[in-house]
Amino acid sequence: MTALGLTLSIPPTASAAASHTSAGGHRYVGVASHATSLSAAPRTIVTTDPELDDLNSMLRMLLYSNEINIAGLVYSSSQHHYKGDPSRGLEPHRWPAPGARLHIDEAVDAYAKVHPNLVRHDRRYPSPARLRSLIATGNVTDEGDMAADTEGSDLIKKVLLDDKPGQVFLQAWGGPNTIARALKSIQDQYQGTPRWRSVYNKIVNKAVITSFGQQDSTFEDYIKPNWPDIQNREVATSIWGYGSRDVVRPEESFYHSAEWTRANVSGVGPIGASYRVWGDGKQMAAGFDDEDYFGLSGYTAEELKAMGYLVWTPPQAKGSWISEGDSSNFALLIDNGLRSYQHPSWGGWGGRQVVDPEDPRRWSNRGAQDADETGAKPRDYAAARWFSAVQNDFAARLRWSVSEFRDANHSPRVRVDQGQDIVRRAGQSVTLTSRAVDPDGDAVTLRWWQYREAGTYPGTVDVQGEDVARLTIPADARRGQTIHLILEATDNGTPALTSYQRVVVTVR
Repeated sequence: MTALGLTLSIPPTASAAASHTSAGGHRYVGVASHATSLSAAPRTIVTTDPELDDLNSMLRMLLYSNEINIAGLVYSSSQHHYKGDPSRGLEPHRWPAPGARLHIDEAVDAYAKVHPNLVRHDRRYPSPARLRSLIATGNVTDEGDMAADTEGSDLIKKVLLDDKPGQVFLQAWGGPNTIARALKSIQDQYQGTPRWRSVYNKIVNKAVITSFGQQDSTFEDYIKPNWPDIQNREVATSIWGYGSRDVVRPEESFYHSAEWTRANVSGVGPIGASYRVWGDGKQMAAGFDDEDYFGLSGYTAEELKAMGYLVWTPPQAKGSWISEGDSSNFALLIDNGLRSYQHPSWGGWGGRQVVDPEDPRRWSNRGAQDADETGAKPRDYAAARWFSAVQNDFAARLRWSVSEFRDANHSPRVRVDQGQDIVRRAGQSVTLTSRAVDPDGDAVTLRWWQYREAGTYPGTVDVQGEDVARLTIPADARRGQTIHLILEATDNGTPALTSYQRVVVTVR
């Protein structure tokens, strides 16, 4: 990321609730950590199949359940995993054996063990009982199963039809088939009635479908033809998935290592112990699965092939990162100040999406190209640029799960006095003053940078200043164009944590 202008350090606070002035005149005041009410956040329902990376994503997401307004946790199928139906002669495909603890329940079980510690860091963490009340089984029988209403599809239908304000993000970590069944049930109930048009408009204005690929055909076969105005964000990224090692910046590759993973993730409490890593001896389902060799260690790719495995990603060192592909779905909902849920083109921890030129309701991370500090545009950099901040934040929250407040680090909180959205004319000057505090009393370094790809003004804006950031809206900026400025605040705790404030300047 290229810093445009301001870089300064804020000295430690004597009290997180106090107001102070630094030697340079920069003000910083008590800003409550994680102060946003969950009721103000958009709701989300996760549909997920029992892939190992779904478990890992679920474990991470629960550590953010103090900031993400979870309205449902629903088992679903995909082309990779389905339960089968013996009465129809349909064998299960990579589905846990009958009686096995499925991955949502396993994740909530681990969360329940650490909940007493988590609430010491933020009282908004929901109770384990609350999370368990949100678990439902959706359409799991077969790939693309949407033959009948299920407990999971009914849950989605109920949320979509209620009168609570705000958007609902429907996350498809597997196939979107349970989401499709809910929509079909709504269509079957209301189409042909006087209420159909108003119900249709309500749903398309309320629902946002995010997905990691299309893991069955129900979006193309049913959702898009029948609900063409629902926004779909395709959030598949490489940095979160099995191909993460191919796109991570070299200086950040240590986050995949067995050493870092063991010290910061898998060796930290019950949630870390449930997190899947290479060579942990676990399987996704009973019996031999020629694609599931992640629990093995010490074998070369050739040796695994000789054992009958289809080696589709290279084996790694025992204890190292495997995958967490579906986390890009919920990362855009995290309350880190980037506000990336507000618009798919804004970008954030889950990447940045660009619009399909043939369909204004479809957006995708594929094709989103961000420039690094050299001007090059590495593959998946729109997501990979945040990887260090994301991993450090994860490590800190895992530490919360086993520690008192005073024994862990917490993100600084920042705000800009002039607000998050401002309007200025071309040629007009802008002055931005910021306020920040660290709940642990750590020093905080601030810097401003222009997120060029997120804005619609195509040029570079020069940001000047030390204690106060100043810029001038370029004379060639057109009415309605936007300039995105990111205030980045990083503390000097262990691990170093980063929060943000996005200021969107609209030209009038």
